[in-house]
Amino acid sequence: MKKNILFLLAACIIVSCATKTKKPEQRSKFMKGFSTYYNTLFNAKDALNSEFTSRDKGHKDNFYAPYIPILTYEDQPLGSDLGQSAAFAENSMKMAEVNRSSVNNNGRTAPGMPPGMPGSPGMPNDGTIAADPNQPDTKGATPLEIAEAKALKAINKYSVIKNGEEKNKKIFDAYMILVQSRIYQNKSLEALDALNYVFTHMKDDKRLPLAKIYQGVAYAQRQDYHKANETFAKLKSEGMDKNYDKLLSIYNSEALLDAGKKEDAAKELARAFDLNSSRKLKSRIAYLRGQVLSELGKNEEARENFLNAYKYANDFEFEVKSQIEIAKTFNGKGDYNGAKKYLEDISKKGTYGSRKNEFYYALGLMANKAGKKEEAQEFFRKSLLEKVSDPQVRGLTYYEIGKSYLEKNDYIGAGSYYDSALVAMTYEPSKLLLKDQAENIKKISKNYYLIKKNDSILALAKMSDAQRNDYFAKHIEKLKAKEAKEELERKRAERAKGFDTGDYSANSIFASNGGNAFEDFGTTTKGFYFSNTNTVSKGSSSFKQIWGDRALADNWRYSKKMNSLEDLKNEALGVTSAPNPRRYETAYYIEQIPTDAGKLGQLKKDRDTASLGLGIMYQNYFTNTPLATKTLYDLVDNKPEEKVMLQALYEIFAMNYEKNPQAGERAKQILLTDYPYTSYAEFARNPKNSSFVKSSEDVENQYKTAYALFESEKFEESKAIIDQAIQKYPKDALVPKLYLLNAFNAGKSSGKEVMILQLEQIALNYAKTPEGIKAKEMLNYLKSDLSFQATDNKGNAIPQNPGNNNNMPLQPSQNNAPVSPANPSGNFSGQSMNGAPNQQPQQKPVNKNQQQINKPNNTVPAKPK
Repeated sequence: MKKNILFLLAACIIVSCATKTKKPEQRSKFMKGFSTYYNTLFNAKDALNSEFTSRDKGHKDNFYAPYIPILTYEDQPLGSDLGQSAAFAENSMKMAEVNRSSVNNNGRTAPGMPPGMPGSPGMPNDGTIAADPNQPDTKGATPLEIAEAKALKAINKYSVIKNGEEKNKKIFDAYMILVQSRIYQNKSLEALDALNYVFTHMKDDKRLPLAKIYQGVAYAQRQDYHKANETFAKLKSEGMDKNYDKLLSIYNSEALLDAGKKEDAAKELARAFDLNSSRKLKSRIAYLRGQVLSELGKNEEARENFLNAYKYANDFEFEVKSQIEIAKTFNGKGDYNGAKKYLEDISKKGTYGSRKNEFYYALGLMANKAGKKEEAQEFFRKSLLEKVSDPQVRGLTYYEIGKSYLEKNDYIGAGSYYDSALVAMTYEPSKLLLKDQAENIKKISKNYYLIKKNDSILALAKMSDAQRNDYFAKHIEKLKAKEAKEELERKRAERAKGFDTGDYSANSIFASNGGNAFEDFGTTTKGFYFSNTNTVSKGSSSFKQIWGDRALADNWRYSKKMNSLEDLKNEALGVTSAPNPRRYETAYYIEQIPTDAGKLGQLKKDRDTASLGLGIMYQNYFTNTPLATKTLYDLVDNKPEEKVMLQALYEIFAMNYEKNPQAGERAKQILLTDYPYTSYAEFARNPKNSSFVKSSEDVENQYKTAYALFESEKFEESKAIIDQAIQKYPKDALVPKLYLLNAFNAGKSSGKEVMILQLEQIALNYAKTPEGIKAKEMLNYLKSDLSFQATDNKGNAIPQNPGNNNNMPLQPSQNNAPVSPANPSGNFSGQSMNGAPNQQPQQKPVNKNQQQINKPNNTVPAKPK
């Protein structure tokens, strides 16, 4: 019996210990979670972390972009555990920045993606070395691709679904890593797909707000800002853990900023500043909020935020840039001297001394805001003398000096400093804008100095002989005084260098040495010096070490000759820099003045054309309408030829008639009085309207009346009604038709030339309307030299009335003209050359060699429907 009991116990133990395969949902959730993390998910996190580390090493803040990103890669949360990130832990001193790769219209990138970083889409390989396009791509998977693959493997292998719910809590972490890796690869659609699984199978997970935050980030990356803001707003209303709220406030503010909602973004950034306790994070949020408020014109609030950015900054670069922004937002009404003393003192302290050039630049900006232009220029020039710490700041300093020259209309000086700024700047968008401006300045400079030169020559040509002698005598006296001063300065410079005696034997390598006029470089004294390339090379090198680069010119020892701004101006004005032996003779200058009428006329013509171009460039390049208007009125007062005069008057009126009618009134009156039958005068009478309202019944009735009067050949009465209707309803939809009917009235009453002028104006003002198109077609016919042969609908020739050939504009055929509002198309055909209605006289044979032309349809506007 005892044996039987032992046997049964042994059998039970064996059966209970036998291997049995469990279904996935029956496996231990603890063991599944343990295996998930230590087998696969750990590798996914490690790959994602290595990518963040690589990007963080290569990241450098661009303070010259419209906005800085808030988060850095340093402590970016991995997966779902925000607590492991120092940026979102309590009392933290760090923060994080997320990847931003897709740039939007505001110069920013979608939340979560910083630009141009290693491993981001569009970057070569890992962002460190550009791949050779000619070599096959042998690179393996990137860390982000590895993280994505490992996260997918963990999900597929260790997911435990029971009753439609995920029981393995570690799978949520796997999905967050999967979503992050996809967002950083700019695969937002795939990221949203993964999040849908989380919302379906993990509805009760306490970490679900994090998934919704990343959903908003993915929408923002796709530039679907409406859904992104909707997601964030709903999440805010539901409430969540404080750490999640910190992250939400950052992403929400950036999404609002990307959507162009700057006011809302500033409010959300203020909330983010209060929520986050990290000093670094608070500093970056305050700096970004200052940038936003500065763009909104709220300089006082922006200044407070930049002060907070400086207060909380734990980075030296951030401290310096915050000080520069504080100076930029100075309103000119505060304590300028106190702020100036503070910046000057801080620039002398410790490591701040290495950034003196940036502080001097900031002082210059502040002096400009305070209205102290001369003092500002002194600070900018001091900045140029200091060692460069930031090339972009050096370029901006050159730009500020160039801008001061531009304000004084010194285009040579402005262009020179702008060129220097382009060389120094490192921020490409700024360089592109400045490059265009520098090219525009060079164009303006060419015209400006051509005008000055020609004006000077023409003024001298008008002088009497006595006046010329007196003028050049004064010029010679000034020249002598200038050269005497330069000679004195040269002697002082030479004396300071030890060259006052003219005896160079003691300190010159070119002193006489045994009859050899050149230094002995260890070569034989026999033979010609310049035949030995080695001695020439050594001599040239030694010469450059002592004298530098010198031009082959007289008195080469005096000083290193460089092209100064004065030299460039003289070159533009045609003044030679090399002194002429006859420069002290008045006859030398007088004999160079042209006396030929043809040459003087050409000089004036060139001057007037350049002045016209200068005025147009002031408006087009700098939108400086007052200066453009003044330049063109000066041209008008100078009485140019008719073609230039008309263009100048037109430009004055066109740039002023909407915003400043008083400035353009004089030009309008000159056009209407002196050039009444030009297309420019027509434009002055009826400036083009860009928008029309729906046609009113009153205008339709007036159009019908005017058209009836036109058919009755009461052209002046028809014209009066049309003028009254246009003046009363300038934006009515029928205005183009009224103008076209008026052109026919003018053709009948005033002749073909006046009709052509009015048709030209219709074609110019209403080019895209049916009336504008028809006016253009009629102009092509009226201006052509081809004979006209009317045809019927089948193309058969219609004989003309031989007794009438007066080149008058054509009246529409009464058979085809619209006689009631029911015909909106306004199609007309079969017009006769003599202006009479089509009749049916006896048919005559048509010469087959005669050219036949089909006159365009719609020659008269239709009655409104």
